Amino acid sequence: MFDTLSDRLSATFKNLRGKGRLSEADIDATAREIRIALLEADVALPVVRAFIANVKERARGVEVSQALNPAQQVVKIVNEELVAILGGETRRLRFAKTAPTVIMLAGLQGAGKTTLAGKLGLWLKGQGHSPLLVACDLQRPNAVNQLSVVAERAGVAVYAPEPGNGVGDPVRVAKDSIEFAKAKVHDIVIVDTAGRLGIDQELMRQAADIRDAVSPDEILFVVDAMIGQDAVNTAEAFRDGVGFDGVVLSKLDGDARGGAALSIAHVTGKQIMFASNGEKLEDFDAFHPDRMASRILDMGDLLTLIEQAEKTFSQEEAAKMASKLQSSKGGKDFTLDDFLAQMEQVRKMGSISKLLGMLPGMGQIKDQINNIDERDIDRTAAIIKSMTPKERAEPTIINGSRRARIARGSGVEVSAVKSLVERFFEARKMMSKMAQGGGMPGMPGMPGMGGGPGRQKKQVKQAKGKRKSGNPMKRKAEEQAAAARREQAAAQGGAFGLPAQDDKNFELPDEFKKFM
Repeated sequence: MFDTLSDRLSATFKNLRGKGRLSEADIDATAREIRIALLEADVALPVVRAFIANVKERARGVEVSQALNPAQQVVKIVNEELVAILGGETRRLRFAKTAPTVIMLAGLQGAGKTTLAGKLGLWLKGQGHSPLLVACDLQRPNAVNQLSVVAERAGVAVYAPEPGNGVGDPVRVAKDSIEFAKAKVHDIVIVDTAGRLGIDQELMRQAADIRDAVSPDEILFVVDAMIGQDAVNTAEAFRDGVGFDGVVLSKLDGDARGGAALSIAHVTGKQIMFASNGEKLEDFDAFHPDRMASRILDMGDLLTLIEQAEKTFSQEEAAKMASKLQSSKGGKDFTLDDFLAQMEQVRKMGSISKLLGMLPGMGQIKDQINNIDERDIDRTAAIIKSMTPKERAEPTIINGSRRARIARGSGVEVSAVKSLVERFFEARKMMSKMAQGGGMPGMPGMPGMGGGPGRQKKQVKQAKGKRKSGNPMKRKAEEQAAAARREQAAAQGGAFGLPAQDDKNFELPDEFKKFM
C-alpha cells in the first residue's frame, strides 16, 4: 500500500546524499518533494501542512546544521515525524478490572468488521484470553452465519441467539451476551455491530443504543484502509455521533494509496491500535507506528520479523539444528529431512515476499521480490518427499536412476532434482561454516564475515606495477592511451567495471538467484 510513497521518499533522500551541508534551497526542494509524495499518497491536506512545517523547522535547526551527515539527519527527522502523525507510541487494549472486558466494533458496511472480529478473537486467544464473539449485525443477509463460520475457524465461542436477516433486536442480544459470557467464563466479549452503505442517523442511533446497553471498555472503529480521504470523514462522523477509543485498519495489504492510515490518527486524535494485512485470520497484529514508519522509509521491520520467528520456531528445535551444523562432521548430520522441516517452519511465518519485504533496503529490488513464486517451496517439498528415507539422510547416493524416479514421483524435470541436491550441499556448507564462527564464506579476514584469528590466510605479496618508460614522449603517449581506456570503460559500464544498469532492469546475480 505504501510502495509509491516509499519510492518517492527514497528518491528524495537519494538527492541529499554526499552533501556536507544543506542550504536553504536544498531544504525547500526536499520539503516540496515530500509534500508532493504525501499528497499523491492521498494524505489529508491539514496533515501534510503540519508535517511539512515540522520537518522544515527542524531541518533548519542545530541538529542538521552541525551534523556530520545532514542527509541522515533529515531522514531521521522525517522518520520521527512520520511516527508522530501515525500516533506516536503503540496503544494497547484497556482491560476491565472485573471480567468480562467488552469490545465494540463499529464502522461502515464492507469495512470488514465481521472478519476482523474473528481475527481479533484469534489474536486475543493467542494472548491467553477466552473471547466470545457476539452477533449484533441482524440486518445484513447472512451476517450471523458468517460470524459463526469465522468464529469456528478461529476456534473461539460465538453468541448468536437470533437468526438475523432483519429478525431480532441487536440491543437485547448485546445486553444478554454479557450475562452469557459471565456464565460461560469468557473474559472478553467482542460485539459485532451492523454497518450501512453510508453514514445515517439510524446507524448512529443503533450503535449508540448498543454502546449504552453494554458500556464497552473499548469502542474500535473499523475502517477500510483503501477508501482514502473518505475514511477521515467517516471517522470524524463516528467520533462525533457515537465516539470511539481506537482505530482498526482493515485491508492494509491492498494496493490503494495509504493516505487514510497516515491521516486518521492525526485528524481524529485517536490512535490506530490494530491492522489487518491479509485474508487469513492470522494476518492481524497490533499496530506499531515506529515500525510502520520504518517500513515506509525502506528501513525494514526486523522487530516484527523476529516476533513472527519466535512464534513459529521452537527454541528446542533451533538448538538441535544448530548443534548438527556445528558438529565435527562439517554439518553432514544436517539432512534433507531437517532442511524440509526448516522450510516448512519458514512457510508458517507467512509469504516469503512479505518476509523479505521486512528486511532493510529491500525496496530497491521490490519487483524481484514481488515476482517470487511461492509455489517453488511446494515443488521443493514435493521433491524431498518423493525420496526414500535413506536418500534424504544421505543425498550423496542419489544417482541418475534415482533422480529419474524422484522426478517422476514429484512431477518435475530431472534437472530440478539435480539442482535441488546441489543447492542443498552448497547451503549446508555455508550454514555449517557460519554456525562454526567462520562467517560468510568467501570473505576471510573480515570480523564476523569469515575467519577469525588464526583463520586468515597469508597475504599474497603484491606484484610490482608496470614500469613507466623513461622516454618523456613515450610516457605521455602511454598516459593518453590509459586515459582513453578509462573514458571508454566509464561510458560502457558502472562502478568497479560492472555494466551500468538502471533500477528498472535490476536483477539479482545468479549466485543469489539459486537460493531464492
